[in-house]
Amino acid sequence: MFDRRLAYHFDWGLLILTIFLGCAGLITLHSAVSAGSGDAQKSLYIKQWIWFGAGIIVMVASFAADYKNLKRWAKPIYGFCVGLLVCVMLFGRYAGGSKRWLTFGPVSLQPSELMKIAVVIILAKYYSDNAKPEGMTLKDLIIPFILTLIPFGLIVKQPDLGTAMTVFLIAASVTLFVKIRWRTFLGLTGTALVLMAPVWLFALKEYQRQRILTFLDPDRDPLGAGYHIIQSKIAIGSGMMYGKGWMQGSQNALSFLPEHHTDFIFSVLAEEWGFVGSASLVVLFLILIIYGLNIAYGCKEPFGTILSVGVTGIIFWQSFINMGMVMGLMPVVGVPLPFISYGGSSVMSMMCCIGILMNVSMRRFMFE
Repeated sequence: MFDRRLAYHFDWGLLILTIFLGCAGLITLHSAVSAGSGDAQKSLYIKQWIWFGAGIIVMVASFAADYKNLKRWAKPIYGFCVGLLVCVMLFGRYAGGSKRWLTFGPVSLQPSELMKIAVVIILAKYYSDNAKPEGMTLKDLIIPFILTLIPFGLIVKQPDLGTAMTVFLIAASVTLFVKIRWRTFLGLTGTALVLMAPVWLFALKEYQRQRILTFLDPDRDPLGAGYHIIQSKIAIGSGMMYGKGWMQGSQNALSFLPEHHTDFIFSVLAEEWGFVGSASLVVLFLILIIYGLNIAYGCKEPFGTILSVGVTGIIFWQSFINMGMVMGLMPVVGVPLPFISYGGSSVMSMMCCIGILMNVSMRRFMFE
């Protein structure tokens, strides 16, 4: 039987924030694809509307059933998503030099986007079942490390280092939230520093090292590896305070800006709406992140708290990495801007995150 208290506690504020971000994304995407040539790129705008419609269905499904069911199904969900990553290796579609997508007729799915949520769910289950008030030891972190390493390795093989690092950062954020002992933290930090040189020499591919070197000095190869970030900076800087106006950005219109509808869509927005528009978008993301953390703080049940922190971490890290990338503050990686960049898998995963946050928010009263 439907509990009327759920309708009373429905989180309208979170829904309104999501609508604002979705509208900002659709408006910016319309401008970005209108600058492209041919009907194929312009049709992406219609497809994004369809994805947002499907995303709303996913969001409703995510908050309809009690979020505690996710704890019961954490292992099957994790196993299913890992299975999808294995299928990508075997049957995935190549595009842009990497194999990241599974194709089902006219629909392409990027399982690594779903894997982020699956990692949060499985870690929330583990940490809520094995809480240590004094902090986790190195032994306690072996299982979470393995649960993170499996998808990390499969995503790196695609290759998609940006998404793999995002998965790692999300897992690290959840782990730090549940608390680890200082001795363990210092030991892990020291180990990471020692491994930096071997990783640079043997783990990273040549183009990945080139991206990091280009981040440090974009002018070393302005027509090659540094082209993306240089054009992005020009677009952002030319927007100045109030921007050139919607669909008036020259970098976008003349196709100087690469990947303008996906990874570099924030540059399109900054050129057209200037500092005021860019800052407004940053503020919306900041409010959303604070909102998510407030939901976690208000939840009195461990699994719901950790789950909320984790899905908020997904939104934070993707926003932080993408904006830092297009402004030249981080190396160029293929991480979309939540709700703004074109991409069905990204939209679906973000709407699922919002649905989970709504789910926890609506049911907090049950533990008061």
